[in-house]
Amino acid sequence: MSWRAEADEIRRRRELARACGGEASVARQHEAGKLTVRERIGKLLDAGSFQEVGQLAGRAVYTEGKLTGFEPAPYVMGLGRISDRPVAVGGEDYTIRAGTGFGSDRRKGGQGGFVEDLAFHYRIPLVNLIDGTGGTVNTVKRKGYSVTPGYGQDGFERSVSLMGMVPVVSAVMGTVAGGPAGRAMLAHWTVMVRDSSQIFAAGPPVVERAFGVKLHKNDLGGAKIAADTAGTIDNVAPDEETCLAQIRRFLAYMPQNAWELPPVLMSGDPVDRCEDALVDIVPRSERQAYNMKKLVGMVVDRGSEFEIQPGFGRAVITMLARMNGKVVGVVANNPMFGGIVDVKAARKQTHFIDLCDAFNIPLVFFVDVPGLLIGVESESEAIMRFGIQQRYVLAQATVPIYTVLVRKCFGVAGGSVIDRAGLNFKIAWPSASWGSLPIEGGVKAAYRADIQGAADPAAREAEIEAELRALSSPFRTAEAFAVEDLIDPRETRPYLCQFIDAAQGRLRTTLGPKLRAGVRP
Repeated sequence: MSWRAEADEIRRRRELARACGGEASVARQHEAGKLTVRERIGKLLDAGSFQEVGQLAGRAVYTEGKLTGFEPAPYVMGLGRISDRPVAVGGEDYTIRAGTGFGSDRRKGGQGGFVEDLAFHYRIPLVNLIDGTGGTVNTVKRKGYSVTPGYGQDGFERSVSLMGMVPVVSAVMGTVAGGPAGRAMLAHWTVMVRDSSQIFAAGPPVVERAFGVKLHKNDLGGAKIAADTAGTIDNVAPDEETCLAQIRRFLAYMPQNAWELPPVLMSGDPVDRCEDALVDIVPRSERQAYNMKKLVGMVVDRGSEFEIQPGFGRAVITMLARMNGKVVGVVANNPMFGGIVDVKAARKQTHFIDLCDAFNIPLVFFVDVPGLLIGVESESEAIMRFGIQQRYVLAQATVPIYTVLVRKCFGVAGGSVIDRAGLNFKIAWPSASWGSLPIEGGVKAAYRADIQGAADPAAREAEIEAELRALSSPFRTAEAFAVEDLIDPRETRPYLCQFIDAAQGRLRTTLGPKLRAGVRP
């Protein structure tokens, strides 16, 4: 009367599933420098925490009622833990038919499948380990008719709803195109592996057929294109293990969902730490660059920086960090790359502000921005649209925002780093200057007639500049309370920490998904 035989059969089938596509396929995966999806999940999650769902799904062959062959579904998914917090995780098994669709409708697969439902209903983060090219023309032969896009997978509806609820991470772990590439984009943070992963709308064979151009897949969608040039992917890892470690680190800054605050992680770094080097880090000459990353590192908790999109839009630095253990989002202009906001930098800031606001993370701006990038090329790329788009999302943000005026703060770009819809709280360093336009150049436009009518135009221009520069002293602005405080740069950390600590109660009253009204410009 026992069910031992059936229990043994379950174990046997699980062993077949764990074999992936077989020894030869697994060996080819390893030879390509890639882990199998099961190995990836094992290294990503806390040891022993993975509870797989749907392990017995696949294509079975029966002879006289007995199982004589079994091909597992090319998708592995389930529930696990990262740093002892639950996450939903799933990914294609490239060793089985290159990770192409299983053909069992939406449930056993990542695009709108069970694993997304799990993240949605349990309100836990989702990690997509993407290594597949989606559909195949073979579907026509197998079904006997052609199907509309999204057939059997419910499209991206669930993926879209998750974006306002829980942190979603997409790791591009191989050559990804079509539907899986689209799913990779529906994430708050993306990462790929240099050389062994690529992402594109369609691969080299389709491009060659359409345009007659033969390309290597890295030249079409490798890290240089996808991350550094296009900003399609946020971060790049040198290998798969580093990629998985980066996922764990990113999620350490995130709450489980939009209804929670990010985890606090105390480092032992004193709140009252005042780095003496900060008072000398900004050069007297406005034309001389300095290391903004070093500056930020001396203010935030030591070693807490996690940069987002380091290779894209490099005139602006975006990173997650901690202040007295609390997670903050840092946006800092990078004078090493001019600090001028171009289209890429504006896009980068916009996405990062949305990310932080969605997950209750206060924003800290370290400002040294001469303005938006001007010129024909910049205008051709719609700099005003993207520049104002960044300002639009900042105006809709609900989290506390802190602005540290380090050096330059001018024009539309300068107005896009200040919390005008909220407390409008700004602290300035004595090295800071601000206005509608920089004095240099602005004088020539505003005082054109005066300068041209002078006996010595160059001397008159210099005289006007000196007069305006004296009036533009940050001390005068502080006297008028037109900037909330002028501080010794060494005081920046304790000053910010106290206000960020005080804002935690306010943050707890504004939890939940952020619903946006209006149309983004």
